[in-house]
Amino acid sequence: MNDQVKFNVAIIGAGIGGSHLEGYCAWPKNYQVTMICDLDVERAKAIAKDLPNCIITSGIEQVLNNPDIDIVDICLPPHLHFPIMMKALDVGKHVVCEKPFVSSLAETDQIIAKAKSVGKRVFPIFQYRYGIGFQRYKLLQTKGLLGKAFTASLETHWDRRAAYYAIDWRGTWAGENGGTIVSHATHIHDLATQMLGTVKNVSAFLDVRVNPIETEDCAAISMQMASGALLTSSITLGNVGDMSRIRICFEHVTIESGLQPYTIGAGDWTFTARNETHQKAIDAELAILPKIEERFHGLMADIYGALTDAPQASPPNLADARHSMELITAIYHADRTGRRQSLPIESHHPLYNGWKP
Repeated sequence: MNDQVKFNVAIIGAGIGGSHLEGYCAWPKNYQVTMICDLDVERAKAIAKDLPNCIITSGIEQVLNNPDIDIVDICLPPHLHFPIMMKALDVGKHVVCEKPFVSSLAETDQIIAKAKSVGKRVFPIFQYRYGIGFQRYKLLQTKGLLGKAFTASLETHWDRRAAYYAIDWRGTWAGENGGTIVSHATHIHDLATQMLGTVKNVSAFLDVRVNPIETEDCAAISMQMASGALLTSSITLGNVGDMSRIRICFEHVTIESGLQPYTIGAGDWTFTARNETHQKAIDAELAILPKIEERFHGLMADIYGALTDAPQASPPNLADARHSMELITAIYHADRTGRRQSLPIESHHPLYNGWKP
């Protein structure tokens, strides 16, 4: 990386923005967070307590009009992502944006076109990729030790009750852009596509079973990947406690994650080979894996690498954002029509302009 380049960052939204801030502050030679914007100024001040020169504001326009800002990091309620991204790109800023990315494939394609036209980068947030468990998978895949993928099962079983939905935009189509497949399961679905490749076909059942909300809080989804691998995704917000799990059966190895809901890419993944000789080869590779930066620390390091043209940098990109939006579109359409939905999805699709009822 070129340590001489330093980017000024403005974070809009001081909720999850606090975790983004930690990621940037881990790399003081690469980033300086110079502005934090939130309607709740006291909340913004609280996360900026160790940044004496950081400007605190409640006005988004003040951020966008600041010529010194290089990167606008958007941590707002989902329905605000698209308009603020477009404004930030219009004034020549790079953009980092929390999930769910936007509310339709049409908006996604507009962001892609705008970023290309102004020559700026847009990075969706998929921080679960930056975990030791997932990185161990990548190493074994690179070494050719896994073989063909057969099947995978995903579990996103969380506990979300009335207190969670007391925030007025949650559980609504207008505010959250969808239910649990848009919010809670987005990251685990991203990890699955990173491990198994793009999705080819989807069948789905969605329901509102746990909470008196507009959007789904339970789902049973089946996917066929372009590689031929078959995947099931079970989602509920009615679990006792929060847990997520990935289990994938490859030709030579079965991989199982831990149960960490917020850090599923990290932690105690197991890699169990079909025979002792293969197990020894796997154990030998994993024994020498270097320490990595996890979650937002790793993500922000990778984004910096991409912005400075580091050859090994590969942070989440707009193609990843589009496939995530395609998958959400396909799941809603499959549920509503009772038919299998194929991908990719183009502009003639009935839900291209959005999946809100």
